Amino acid sequence: MPQLNPSPWFAILLFSWAVFLILLPTKVMAHTFPNDPSPQATVKPKLGPWNWPWH
Repeated sequence: MPQLNPSPWFAILLFSWAVFLILLPTKVMAHTFPNDPSPQATVKPKLGPWNWPWH
């Protein structure tokens, strides 16, 4: 039964894990978004007490 021969399957398993653990994380971490959000205003809004009539 050929599926019990570990020779080709073990090499495929090691190669695929090597791709997943070495190549893909570096490509994912090197990805940059073209439209990074930037803060619009650095001034905090003035917060005051509410003067609503509670009735």
